[in-house]
Formats: sequence, C-alpha cells, structure tokens
Amino acid sequence: MTRRQGDSALHRWVARAVPVAPAELGALLWSFAYFFLLLAGYYVLRPLRDQMGIAGGVRNLPWMFTATFAALLAAQPLYGALVARLPRARFIPFVYHFFVANLALFWLLLALHVATVWVARAFFVWVSVFNLFAVTVFWSFMADLFTSEQGKRLFGFIGAGGTAGALLGPLVTIWLAVPLGPVNLLLVAVGFLELAVLCVHRLERAAHAGGHAPSGAVAQAPAPAEDTRIGGSAFGALGELLASPYLLGIAAWVSLLSFGGTFLYLQQAHIVSASVRDPALQTRLFAGIDLGVGLLTLATQSFVTGRFLKRFGVAPAAAALPSVYVVAFAALALVPTLGAVVVFQILQRTMNFAISNPARQVFYTVVSREAKYKAKNLIDAVVFRGSDALYGWLFDSLQAIGLKLAAIAACAVPAALGWLALSAMLGRSQEKRAMRLAAHAALQD
Repeated sequence: MTRRQGDSALHRWVARAVPVAPAELGALLWSFAYFFLLLAGYYVLRPLRDQMGIAGGVRNLPWMFTATFAALLAAQPLYGALVARLPRARFIPFVYHFFVANLALFWLLLALHVATVWVARAFFVWVSVFNLFAVTVFWSFMADLFTSEQGKRLFGFIGAGGTAGALLGPLVTIWLAVPLGPVNLLLVAVGFLELAVLCVHRLERAAHAGGHAPSGAVAQAPAPAEDTRIGGSAFGALGELLASPYLLGIAAWVSLLSFGGTFLYLQQAHIVSASVRDPALQTRLFAGIDLGVGLLTLATQSFVTGRFLKRFGVAPAAAALPSVYVVAFAALALVPTLGAVVVFQILQRTMNFAISNPARQVFYTVVSREAKYKAKNLIDAVVFRGSDALYGWLFDSLQAIGLKLAAIAACAVPAALGWLALSAMLGRSQEKRAMRLAAHAALQD
C-alpha cells in the first residue's frame, strides 16, 4: 500500500467519526495527539492535587484559590511579553518546557521532604495555574489554526483527544501510585509534557503543509505561520478585553463557569471530607470520578459533538452546561449527599468537556490573533481563577453567616439561570461574526 493509499484509508476511517476534509487530516490528528498527551500529564497530577487540598484543610481552600489568582495575575504580563516577542512555534514549546522545569523542582523538594506541608500547598496552587495556562495555550493554538466552520466540525474530536488522555491519566495514577509512590508520578507527568511538545512541532509542519495559517479576522490562507509574530504589548490583553463587548460577554460566561464549578467543588470537598476519612480512599474516589467523566466524555466527543455543533450551532451547545447546573443546584438544595454531588460532578464535567467547552473555543475563532492568545489567556486563566477566589470567599462567607450546604445550593440557582441566558446571547453574536467573516473572505477571493 502506498502512502497516499494509506492516508486515504485513514481519512475514511476518521471521517466515520468526524466530518474532516483530507487536507485537514494531518493537523486534526496531531492536534488530537497533542491534547491527549497534555491532559494525560495533567490527570496524573490532579488526584494528588485534590488530596493535598483536603490534607491542607478544606477551610484553607479559599486561600489557595486566592493564591492561584495572584500567581496568574503576576504571570499574565510575562506571558503577554513572550507572545508579543516570539513566533508561535517558539513561545508555545517554551511555556511547556517551563512547566516541566517546575515539576522537576517539585519532585526534588518532595522527594527530599523539604517543608512538605508548604510545598504541598504550593503544589496545589501550581497545578491549578498549570492546568489553565497549558490548556488555554492549546486552545489558543487551535483557534489560530482553524476557522469557525472548521471548529464546529473538528473541535469535538480534538477535545476527545484530551478526554482520552484524561482517561489514561487516572489509570496511570491508580496503577503506579503504590509501586512508584505519589511523588514519582511527577516524573511520569514530565514525560507526557515533553511528548506533547513534540506534537506541537509536528502540528506546525502539518498545519503549514495543509494550508493552515493564523486565521485572525479573515479566512485562512497558506503562510509560514511559525514565522509570524503576534506583536502588540505585554499588557495588550486588557485593552483587547475592555474594547470588545463580545469579549466581555465571554469573560462573564467564564466567570459564571467558575461560579458553578467552585460552588460544586466546595460542596464536594465538604461532603467528601465528612463522609470519607481515609486520604487513600479520597484519592481513589477522585480518580474514579475522573475515570467516569472520561468514559462518558470520550464517547460523546467522538461521535456526537461535531455533528451537534454543526447542526444546532454554538448557542445550544454553550447553554447545555448551565442547564445542568440549574438542575444540579436545585437537586443539591434538596439532597446534599455524597451520591448526589458525585453524580452531578460527573454530569457537569462531561457536559462541559463534551459539548460546552468546544462551543466556548469556537467563540474565539472570530476574534483577532492578539485576542486569541492574549485576551483569551486573560479570560480563561486570570478571570477564571480570579472568579475562583471571589466565589471561594463568597461560599465561605455564606457558611460564616450560618447557611448550610443545601441553602447555599439554592442560592446558586438564579446565577445558573442568568448564565443560561448569557449563553444564548453569546451564541447568536458568534454566528453573526462568523457570517461577516465568511462574507469578507468571499469578497477577497
């Protein structure tokens, strides 16, 4: 079989799951592999982070959320300067190599038992920062490579790569936590991240060969994307955000995403802390939740997401997640139990990863390149974690005035309803922007 015949057979096989054109296949598969390895590395670390969060005391979680926000706020202009000065093919690998160096340092400190409690708290904060930065950089890259129309078709399948990695990560943790020890799992995560960087390099080549270039505000055309600098200033993200009602709407959507996730996470932390005392069993429970989410999400992303977005558009997809939260908070107001919180954690994370997150990434395909890398990072990292800190303290304050978990869940329902309405408005705005860009591209052709 010739290489062309092999590529044709591979395309036919992949096209059964996702509507991909032959010229898009290489970029699609390398994007899948990149996200697979990135999230495999993260999900090796996540159960350890969650266990450390409880070990540090659930009452300290708002402080750790605040520390995460402070770290992201300090890192944002540094990242902005990096994006402005280096081409994409250089600054994306640099970001991941930097995180690898951090992991090596954490491994050394934990292996030598240096200030273990404080290092564990720092690790909780670091994993939260790493997750947002690493994933935001990935999706910025995707929004830069693919148009709005391509994103609707392909982002679900690409997201399935991350979900497959999210399945592998907990399995690696379950299998190796005892024989290797939790600390040595950091080295496993290092290996996954370095392989992800290899995929970044191959994706640049595949995208260039397939005619993908920085999309910006116009249709893509062949160009050496890896040599294109984004430019602007280190603080350009804030100006981009404040000047655009559309980006401000996305920022509000992301803040409400944090609201739902933070309130449900803190409900989970309190309920698990009261119901499951053994740290090992807590870690296994968290890994089990991750595994359940991964299985459901992978099936949905592989066969449903692309077709759902293509047929119904981004508004219903973005609204799917707040709809789950409306039901979840209403249910937890009545039944604040371990079983209920586990079920709704699995449901909301599945809906987020499989349907609403691909829709949110499509939001960014119709903005400028600078907005894709700078404003997007500001929104998805700083606004998100700043909201985590805000809503963490809000949850703590509601408890301080005497509200029980059920009453707090009831208070969250109106916010989830407002988030649902915002999803519909943003979806309509994205569709209008996409049509204008398509019309502009047609005139240029």
